[in-house]
Amino acid sequence: MDCSFAHEQGRSLSSPAGRWLLAAAVLGSGMVFLDGTVVNVALPRIGTALRASTSALQWVLDGYLLTLTSLITLGGALGDRYGRRRVFAIGATLFAVSSLLCAMSATAAELLAARMLQGAGGALLAPGSLAMIESSFRPADRARAIGAWSGLGGVVAALGPLLGGYLVEAVSWRAIFLINIPLAAIVIVVARRHVAERRDMAARGPLDLVGAMLAVVALAGIAYALIEGLVAGASAAILGSGIGGMLVLCVFLLWERGAANPMVPLSLFDSKQFSSANAVTFVVYAALGGVFFLLVAFLQVALRYTPMAAGAAALPATALMLALSARAGALAQRIGPRAPLALGCFLIASGLLLMTQIDPGARYLSSVLPAVLVFGLGLTIVVAPVTATVLASADDRLAGTASAINNAVSRLGGLIAVAVLPLIGGLSGRRFYLPLAMAHGFHIAMAACSLLALAGGVLSWLTISPHALDAAFTGAGSGMQILRERSCSVTGTPLYLSSMAADRARPPRQTAANTPRG
Repeated sequence: MDCSFAHEQGRSLSSPAGRWLLAAAVLGSGMVFLDGTVVNVALPRIGTALRASTSALQWVLDGYLLTLTSLITLGGALGDRYGRRRVFAIGATLFAVSSLLCAMSATAAELLAARMLQGAGGALLAPGSLAMIESSFRPADRARAIGAWSGLGGVVAALGPLLGGYLVEAVSWRAIFLINIPLAAIVIVVARRHVAERRDMAARGPLDLVGAMLAVVALAGIAYALIEGLVAGASAAILGSGIGGMLVLCVFLLWERGAANPMVPLSLFDSKQFSSANAVTFVVYAALGGVFFLLVAFLQVALRYTPMAAGAAALPATALMLALSARAGALAQRIGPRAPLALGCFLIASGLLLMTQIDPGARYLSSVLPAVLVFGLGLTIVVAPVTATVLASADDRLAGTASAINNAVSRLGGLIAVAVLPLIGGLSGRRFYLPLAMAHGFHIAMAACSLLALAGGVLSWLTISPHALDAAFTGAGSGMQILRERSCSVTGTPLYLSSMAADRARPPRQTAANTPRG
């Protein structure tokens, strides 16, 4: 039987069933996070094996981000409506099938199609992860369960590029996709055996399918114009795609304004703090997207690192986030988000400027590591405050939607960066694989990303209120406290951690609860 949010009952984290539920949530969300980054390690090998151009490699990354970004809010709504475990399992199945198709791809076009399908699977899989935790654990254990999910997710994110590098080096680039199949099978079996089916009985009204499709078409048209324009120039097809994408985006905004249940409630942007925090998110995560796209490729092509060594090179940044995220959140709570955001963006910009000084033949300890550490420290300071500001500026009823929008904005920034940076760096055609050309293009791209991060800092200082978090941290046991203590993400804002934490900060809804099916 189904039940809605069970605020008065639930499972214990220390029970076997509770641990199994947590394992399913961590593995499910972990697959989505990993495939957003681990593919970067394999890009040079994929390009060589499939004889892919730079634009084809851009599509391998952006195709996944395009469908994931466009459909992730819809995926959460489907879980609320039809059952979180059911949609979670369907997403895992689709993710496994599409991963197999990725591994079997013989051309770049086949890989792109499979990656877009994989992104759609991730959009169904990811929202259910913490939604299952929130609705299944007893109230006394939810905070610890979400904290454990966040910490274990950080470990998975840290080990992912290293594992991906090992698989690429020891087996094949195809192995980074094949490993998802047994993981998805475990997720599905554990979810069916140990996760109770729950849904939001208050969910009413039609799903915004039209809005979701308009978002996909708009982003696809804009991305095509940016990526293919690098090769074809301002041809009629390129201009038509770009203009068409912008027009569809305008139609999307008009549709969302009049839709009964909009995927993106535009009223949220009436808040200056919400709009400002999302603007900061966009520019900063565009810079981060450029780093994650090009750094591991640059290390392999220009500095002759092995895939495993390139994947491990950024581990110190992740270690900083795991070690210092709680202190960074506490600082933002104590002094407000404006100063930490400005300082963090400045440190990110400084780390990226240091990356422009890494040349072929440079040593890791003297050139790469200092840049990674400064960059990682800035990232640690920025992540929690920007997400917390978004949540604090939205009405409690729309906290989950506000967090979903912020997550989509962060991924959109990465999508645009992947599309534009090779154009700026002159990495068209086969130049991506030439050491000197790659080094030159990487330096230009990192300088551009540094300017983006600096712009994010200036924007933060001018538009974010130092008191933006005051309301979010009032009351004992506020769910936002969990965001402060446990936020750690290097691939995007901590969407579902934020959303569920905010849900706990508001009064429980009165819902019918039936006995869950084990």
